[in-house]
Amino acid sequence: MKSRYLHFVCLSVLVVFLFSACVSSDQQSDAAASGTSEFANNHGQAGVVDDVSEKNILQIAAGSADHTTLVAAVKAAGLENVLVNPGPLTVFAPNNAAFAALPAGTVETLLKPENKGKLASIVTSHASPGTFKGDLLADGTNLYLATGQYVKVEVKDGDTYVHGAKILGSIDASNGVVHVVDKVFLFSE
Repeated sequence: MKSRYLHFVCLSVLVVFLFSACVSSDQQSDAAASGTSEFANNHGQAGVVDDVSEKNILQIAAGSADHTTLVAAVKAAGLENVLVNPGPLTVFAPNNAAFAALPAGTVETLLKPENKGKLASIVTSHASPGTFKGDLLADGTNLYLATGQYVKVEVKDGDTYVHGAKILGSIDASNGVVHVVDKVFLFSE
């Protein structure tokens, strides 16, 4: 009797697994074919297509023509799924001009597969656990980053700077907030 029950349970689990794998594969194929998600081929949360909910941090960055370099860096570092997690998360998102201001060849070198770890560290240094905006970005505040460093917030002439980068604009996301900044955060090693 136990043997038949165990056989039935195993067979049921296998059928459910195969069915869900087929459905998931079909959904990913449909999403990729329709172009609804740049990350549809990703097997994690970043591949979930949801056109109804408020956009998450990754979707905001991917939808911005001013953040193509940042999105390329996130993908090369394999951090897509981190930016779609529930959060809350604050991301200081350098625009394309910020990356272009780095010494010639820096971005190209960082995007190479052998530099994935260093790139991941740089990208991660632009994120802080929690949602920091408004009064939480007061002059003199030190913000803790996901990499363990602290950065200083300064308010000068009505503008807010974080680690020397000016916040150009802010966008609320379903999992936190994105602050567009004009510089890439770099730390001495």
